[in-house]
This record gives sequence, structure tokens and C-alpha cells, in this order.
Amino acid sequence: MKSPSLSISPMIPLLVGMIAISFAPILVRYSDAPVSVQGMYRMLFTVILMLPFGVNQLRSVSAITKKDWLLLAAAGIFLALHFLLWMASLNYTSIASSTIILSLEPVFVMVGAYFVFRDRPTKIMVTGMAIALIGAFFVGSGDIGITRTAFNGDMLSFLGALAVAVNMLIAKRILTRIPSYLYSLIVFAITFVCFLLYNIAVGIQMTQYPLKEWIVFLLLAIIPTVFGHMIFNWLLQYVQATTISMSVLAEPIGSSILAMMLFHEMVTGFQLLGGACVIVGLLLYLRSEQPAEKSAPAAEPPITQPIPVIQEESSPVA
Repeated sequence: MKSPSLSISPMIPLLVGMIAISFAPILVRYSDAPVSVQGMYRMLFTVILMLPFGVNQLRSVSAITKKDWLLLAAAGIFLALHFLLWMASLNYTSIASSTIILSLEPVFVMVGAYFVFRDRPTKIMVTGMAIALIGAFFVGSGDIGITRTAFNGDMLSFLGALAVAVNMLIAKRILTRIPSYLYSLIVFAITFVCFLLYNIAVGIQMTQYPLKEWIVFLLLAIIPTVFGHMIFNWLLQYVQATTISMSVLAEPIGSSILAMMLFHEMVTGFQLLGGACVIVGLLLYLRSEQPAEKSAPAAEPPITQPIPVIQEESSPVA
């Protein structure tokens, strides 16, 4: 089936999306609120923003089976875990290190798909995975010498990438039965509830924050989610999924540049070397998918990105 044409160059919205997702770690760093509170309100505001675009689809909720509700709950829990771990990593390590390691998500998805769905990777994909993991090792090794806590932050980002990879594998299984918009809306709502229960259990204050914090919470929903990943999902009507996946590799670069400008975080030699290996490895991995995409339609989107009207696959979220 021929893709519809776009009246403007796809590079324009693609560039907007690339810039938008680069602001996710910057906004997290600007907030003084606990990361569980940031994640809770990011999900709440995103759900509120999504509702007007698909109210009619809410009638399909009654058709969801008990088994699918369990999968939706698991997806929401792992998404909450991803946000909690990755956002917490920014309190311990640099923005560059955190986002470079987080970009390993496609590699973890590939490994999980092999064991869960028996998807066999090509030699090029395995090579790319190995190079990317070596790069992540360089990033972590370099941070050991900076501070004692930097490596712990790298590990939090690594575990956050694992959590969102599980999230995406659940999405691959369930999105064949549930519309993507409804799926994303429910998972975001469950993630919000997870954060709410966590904050209550730990005794974290959830209200009485200054205006600056509420602005950051709202911007986390609007900029990296709506103007970032929702734009990527919309573009899937016009460009290949690999193009979108490759574009999110700009997040570590854009975030690192912003961190240098706003927080004076300089990039170390180990970060440069490790980041280059991660990006090269992921490019090899994503390039190897292109021949298959030319002959097959795009898949459903992962749960981490709301998409009210598009039903194809998208790339990772920060």
C-alpha cells in the first residue's frame, strides 16, 4: 500500500521532534520535585491531553479480556519503573551518560524478541548490538573515575532501558488486539496510578509545589511527549519506521549540547568514545531492518508513546 504524501518536507516535523525529545532530561534536571512526582504528573497531564482525540474509542474498553487487562497492568508497571529509574539516574550521573545508555533500548528489545517471539537477528544486528554494548561499557567505565555516584546513575539508566524494553515487548504482543490509542491511554493511566500508590506508600508529598514545578510537570507532558513522540508517530504515515528510530539517536547529542549550555556539563573523552560506539552500533542495527520494512507494513507503536490516530510502530521514549 502506497504511503500518503506530505505537503511539507518531512525533515521539518522530524527536526521539531528531535529537538523536543532532547528537552526531556533537561526538564527533569530543572525540577526539584521527587522523580516519582514528576513522573506521576507527566502521565496525568499526558492522559488529559490525549482524551479529546479519541473519546469515541473509550467504548471499546468493555471488549478487553481479563488476560489483556493483566498485560496492560504489567505494561503500566514497567513503564512506571522505567521513568522512576531513568529520571532518578539524572540525579547521579551526567545527562550525556544517562541518555547514551538509555538509547540501548532497541538492543534489549532485540534480545527479548529473540527469546519471547523467536525473532532471529541478522549478523549485522548482532554486530551492532555488540558495538553498542561496548560503547555503554566505555561510558560506565569513564564515569567510575568521575564520582562514586556517577556509575550508580549509569546503572539506573541501564535498568531503566531494560524496563522500557520489557514494556515494548508487551506492546508487541497486545497491540494486535487493542487499538493503539486506547492501549496508550490505558497504560499511561495505569502508570499514573502506579506512581500515585508509590508516592502514598513512601509518604512523598504530592501537592503544595511552587508554580515552577507545575510548569515543569506540564512541559514534560507537552514537549517531549506531544511535540516529540506524537510527532514521530504521525510521521510514520509518510516515512519508514527506521527513519524515526534513527532520529531518536539525536537525543543524547541534543541533550548533551543543552546540558553544556545550561548546566555547564562537559562531555568527557570516555563519554565521547562510548557515545560514538553506541550510536554506530545502533545505526548498524537499525540499517539492517530497512530491507524488511520496504516489503512489510510498519508495526504497532510501543506503549511509551501516545498516538491517537496512527497505528504504526515508533521509537523509544525518554
